[in-house]
Amino acid sequence: MTTPTKRPRRNHRSAKKAGTRFERSVADYLAATLDDRIDRRVKAGSKDCGDIGGVRRSPCGSRIVIECKDTSKIALAQWVREAATEAANDGALMGAVVHKRVGVGDPAQQWVTMTLADLVTILSGQRPSTHVARTEDKAPAAAEVSA
Repeated sequence: MTTPTKRPRRNHRSAKKAGTRFERSVADYLAATLDDRIDRRVKAGSKDCGDIGGVRRSPCGSRIVIECKDTSKIALAQWVREAATEAANDGALMGAVVHKRVGVGDPAQQWVTMTLADLVTILSGQRPSTHVARTEDKAPAAAEVSA
C-alpha cells in the first residue's frame, strides 16, 4: 500500500515567491485582455495601493485597485477590507480581491471577491451613497397596520 506524500509546509520565502508569481500572472492576463498599461506594482510600505496598477473601469475611467491572494486559507472579510483600504490609499473608486483557486493555473479562472456595493460601483461608475432597505425591512404604513 502506498502512503500519501505529505506536501511540505510553505516557508515565508516560498510564499512570497508564489505570491509574486500569482500577481505577475494576474497582471499579465489583465494587460493582455484589457489595457497594456496594467502592471504589477512594487510594494510601497505602509500606504500600500494594491498589487496591480493601471486597472480602470473603462480606458479613461476611474481606477480600481486589485489585491491578489495566493493562499489556501480563505479570509474574505479581511481581504475585502484590505482592498478597500488600499483603494482609499490610491484614491481609487474601489478595490477587488483576486484569489487563487487551488490547482487552477489559468489566470482567467481565478476567483474575484468584492462587496455588492463594489459590484454596483463597477456597473454604474459611482459608489452607492446609502444602504437601500428592502421593502420587507421597512415598517408597515399606518393604513397597513389597521387593516
